[in-house]
Amino acid sequence: MNKNFFRSLGAETKLLDSIATTKLYRNTDYLLKLSNDNLLLPFRFEAGLYSLGHKKTDFHWGWDSPLSFLRGTFTGHWLSGAAQVVAQTDHAQLRAKAEYIVSEIANCQKENGGRWAFGIPEKYLTWLRDGKRVWAPQYVCHKLMMGLFDMYKYMGNQQALDVLLGCADWFYDFTNDISRETMDDMMELEETGGIIELWADLYGVTGDEKHLTLIRRYERPRLYNLLLDGVDALTNMHANTTIPEIYGVARAYEVTGEARYRKIVEAYWKCAVDGRGTFVTGSQTGGEIWTPPFKHATRLGIKNQEFCVVYNMMRLSEYLFRWTGDSKYADYWERNFYNGILVQSYWELPLYQLMDEDNPAPKEHLAYYLPLAAGSKMMWGNETDHFWCCHCTTVQANASFHEAVFYKKEDEITVAQFLPAELNTKINGTAVKIRQEADGQAGYGLGNHTIDREITDRPNNIAMKYKINGNGQEFTLRLRKPEWLMGEMTVLVNNMEAAYAASAADASGNCDAISYRHEKTAFQVENGYAVIKKVWQDDEVTLVMPKGLRTHALPDRPNTVAFLDGPIALAGLCAEERTLYGDINNPQSFMSADDERWWNMWRPGWRTIDQPVNFAFIPMHDIGDNTYTVYFPVKPSQV
Repeated sequence: MNKNFFRSLGAETKLLDSIATTKLYRNTDYLLKLSNDNLLLPFRFEAGLYSLGHKKTDFHWGWDSPLSFLRGTFTGHWLSGAAQVVAQTDHAQLRAKAEYIVSEIANCQKENGGRWAFGIPEKYLTWLRDGKRVWAPQYVCHKLMMGLFDMYKYMGNQQALDVLLGCADWFYDFTNDISRETMDDMMELEETGGIIELWADLYGVTGDEKHLTLIRRYERPRLYNLLLDGVDALTNMHANTTIPEIYGVARAYEVTGEARYRKIVEAYWKCAVDGRGTFVTGSQTGGEIWTPPFKHATRLGIKNQEFCVVYNMMRLSEYLFRWTGDSKYADYWERNFYNGILVQSYWELPLYQLMDEDNPAPKEHLAYYLPLAAGSKMMWGNETDHFWCCHCTTVQANASFHEAVFYKKEDEITVAQFLPAELNTKINGTAVKIRQEADGQAGYGLGNHTIDREITDRPNNIAMKYKINGNGQEFTLRLRKPEWLMGEMTVLVNNMEAAYAASAADASGNCDAISYRHEKTAFQVENGYAVIKKVWQDDEVTLVMPKGLRTHALPDRPNTVAFLDGPIALAGLCAEERTLYGDINNPQSFMSADDERWWNMWRPGWRTIDQPVNFAFIPMHDIGDNTYTVYFPVKPSQV
């Protein structure tokens, strides 16, 4: 890894109790619940080790059914998700299950002649090469190889790497005699997933020229050249076809150092995000295609925000964040986390909201889309009947949150996401611990809060507390200044407000040596971060970030807006579009907190006031089975 990059400290991070761990635990339970026989069925069938017989049995159905062109895809995702969960939790049962799955796939590979290990026949690839329509066989193969690589990367499973090397040899020989033009046609005809990232990951481990050659062969010059020429290559193009290919290019840049790869990635981000805009949720697309730049109003519908697009664009943003440290990429990740990942996967009604204690809390599994049309209702898939691509992505997405919280560059620790988590790392060889938690004493935070009778209204801030065991090490702590901030951040060090040290910066923006003889520690706001450099012992830092209600307008219909509370988009509980009346630039003039306190918790709801018909708003990640509307026309108040 380039020493100038910010390195994720995911391997040294443990998530603490929060909405993120709720999703992680649901994900873990689901990974364990699925049977080994069903996960292995397509591989054993292809290897001649299983006969389907004539009776309908309890197979996986949908896109993982025995007759699907995509059979076996989910098992690759399953291995990736399981490997990341085990790396975080050291879950013994899941570890044993994952290792068994790998061993059985290795046995199938042996039966197939030592290289082919997939749950589909080899002829699917020759059909694709010869121009015969077949559903995404390279995508299917990529997902298994991705899962095998992650078993090696996160769990150190050598057998998984050995199987993967055999698969790579098959692809190297298969593509040996395919012309560049035919490869380009194959890339256009069907999705390849992130297969170029897999080759780059493998090359990063082996240094084998064959794997570098596979990177080159799986480039997509017809797309790259348009992007590099500044052409809008994406409008009305299927979005998720290209996103994994682009973060594959990002990984190719990291393992080769070739600047052209980085330029392609940056050009894609400019075309897909900076030059296109997003919905209030942070994501894009309608009907799985990119909308035209800043023309979103007519694309609101029942098939907005494909889950795979959310996750894969978050992955792309994380690459760019590591290269640059630019907080805008962490902002993007955060918006999509709260209003995509949390909304569309593993939803359940919290137990404390149930009035009937005899009935279990309603639960849902996965929503392929997040509809944004007025009066929408989400369509949920279940655990074994669908296995859409987004179903597969769910088990990875909900296993990976820990990787985006803490980053390190030289003697700097950067906090990119405000998820409760504990970091155990080393600075100059000395153990350092940082514990990040929501602080209910200082503000609304992200969790439960103690009783304070002097606080009569829901606080309009989010506060995080950092307990730091520094063991006498000097390092810089960088705390992201989020894009949703409404007012100046407050930083307290050991319960004393830190002094803002703007005058301590030189002309280049770097901080000069700061004297710590005074009681107050100094901090700067620098490039989107609150920055504190000191010798750390057993210290405590509190970060208080003011927030408020704000609007996000449709760019091509600026008087139609959605609402955000901090990073969280809100959904109105109404079955049709309604015109609201008030100051569009000051939504709190016509909305107020709603049912804001239960027991020791501040609750996040809002409600309109002084409207012809008033109604409630809730965070989008609480939608579940409700009918909802996201965008509302706003007109000046009626006299």
